[in-house]
Amino acid sequence: MTIFKNKTDLIAFVDTIKSDKKTLGFVPTMGALHQGHASLIIEGLKHNDFVAVSIFVNPTQFDNNEDLVKYPRTLDSDVELLSNISEERIIVYAPTVEDIYGNDVISTSFSYDGLEHEMEGRFRDGHFDGVGTIVKRLFEIVRPDNSYFGEKDFQQLMIIKKLVEKYNIPVKVNGCKIFRAKDGLAMSSRNTRLKPEYRAAAPFIYKTLNTAKEKFGTKSANAVTKWVTKQFAEHDLLELEYFIIADVKTLKTVKRKSNKKSYRAFIAVYADDIRLIDNIALN
Repeated sequence: MTIFKNKTDLIAFVDTIKSDKKTLGFVPTMGALHQGHASLIIEGLKHNDFVAVSIFVNPTQFDNNEDLVKYPRTLDSDVELLSNISEERIIVYAPTVEDIYGNDVISTSFSYDGLEHEMEGRFRDGHFDGVGTIVKRLFEIVRPDNSYFGEKDFQQLMIIKKLVEKYNIPVKVNGCKIFRAKDGLAMSSRNTRLKPEYRAAAPFIYKTLNTAKEKFGTKSANAVTKWVTKQFAEHDLLELEYFIIADVKTLKTVKRKSNKKSYRAFIAVYADDIRLIDNIALN
């Protein structure tokens, strides 16, 4: 497996791929890889000759510096996981902060036509500026034909699609289904930091989302939101930060349902000091 630590060597390698008329998929990650990441990479390998995987803990998208410091960094085990998928067709880009940002580790300010002000944008100041900064930079370095993002971060997926559209970046952005553990918990690198009792409690999130989906068929969005809020208020371990039912196109909170629109429920929950997010399509 080819591992690049700097963009100069990676760019030269990608030039070779392009000159050979080979297609390149791309899965950007912050490492601590798990089967959710693997599912994105496998999807990329189905449709491309090669798949590049970036492993980079991006400092500009953390609004909490403690979270940045604690974020797991597991390059050796990440490479091992990737090797078990494909030795020949996966390219790893594991740069330093300096290789990406030089001496100027700051975010560019982006407008995503309002998508950035909903949900996560309300609770994580500057987060989507950081996401846009690193994804745009990685797209410019890697120059993939296709990219793959999980729907667990659905708002991020929509924002990246908007970024590509507004900046005319020549890459197709593909959303992939949420990969879940057998008990329903959405796979996340943060799950490894959950204390045992909180890991045991965490599948309650997906269970609640499924019941909310059932209720949404006959009840108003407001009634479903109140029901979910009550479930978490009565839970001993999990603390609800938000539950929102939103239009999938605008991500704005729904006030009155329409048969002509598609909706999704979004949730953020604290399990001790670990923040978990999830979502589910409602119709």
